[in-house]
Amino acid sequence: MRQFEISTESCCDLFAPEIERLGIFVGKMRYTLNRNGAIEDCVDDFREQKEYVAYFEELRRGAIAKTSILNLQSHVDLFAGMAKRGIKRALHLSIAYGLSPTVDNARQAIEIVKRDFPDIDYIAIESCTATTGLGIVAEAAAKCRDEGKTAQETAEFLDDFKTKIQHFIIADDLMYLRNGGRLNMAQAVFGSMLRVKPIIIFTREGKLEVWRKELGLAKAITRAVQEYGKYTPNRDYERCVIVHTDNLPAAELMRDKFRECYGFEPEIRLMGPIVGAHVGPGTVALGWTSNELRPLLHKREQE
Repeated sequence: MRQFEISTESCCDLFAPEIERLGIFVGKMRYTLNRNGAIEDCVDDFREQKEYVAYFEELRRGAIAKTSILNLQSHVDLFAGMAKRGIKRALHLSIAYGLSPTVDNARQAIEIVKRDFPDIDYIAIESCTATTGLGIVAEAAAKCRDEGKTAQETAEFLDDFKTKIQHFIIADDLMYLRNGGRLNMAQAVFGSMLRVKPIIIFTREGKLEVWRKELGLAKAITRAVQEYGKYTPNRDYERCVIVHTDNLPAAELMRDKFRECYGFEPEIRLMGPIVGAHVGPGTVALGWTSNELRPLLHKREQE
């Protein structure tokens, strides 16, 4: 018998069959799509690959996507729905606090739901990651749950585990990063002219940081693949994935380099619309579970 249940946000980018297999609850996030002044309110609930491709094609054509955090009411609805189903204990996983204070909404919502369901014991923690990284944390939480751990034991395990998920993200268009405040206008324009590809990491604090820049996509991919060899994989919760925003050729190039260097092929996945709106179409990223902590917040000089 399960000691607790698990919930998270749709920016975990798990596909519907995976969510069903893991047996977790997911709060659907929302975003708006502005097409030349015509604004559409959308839900992060893609079911087929063609929906992902169509979304990133819209961005390439000039549509502007704006995202919002899973707000207080959405958390209340999620937790109240779980409580009505008789779920007494649960662990909720939020996006990295370094990106958004969503976990604060989750914790406030738990207290609100307790007014009507005083016997629930829900815990909310931030995951120190996003997109497929959040999905990996959810998978690890489900493994702990299925092994008989309590929600508190799982939360304590994840507090260490989450800071050992490594990320190397290669953006195609620097203007998306500029709009998100990661680069200034001069850096974005100059970098785009020179075909500079920034490699972005998640720091141990759960913040995104430009780690280094490479001239051209192929060099950036090679650098990211080389970094994998400097870490030891977590054999108990081993995951290595390549994620892209409608840039399958780049993802396949990264996969092929992995095969050449390490003799295996990481899974290739599509990034969803929430984080995808901030990195833009054409991005390719690498993520894996390791035994080593991520670096602390600092700026590394390009070697």
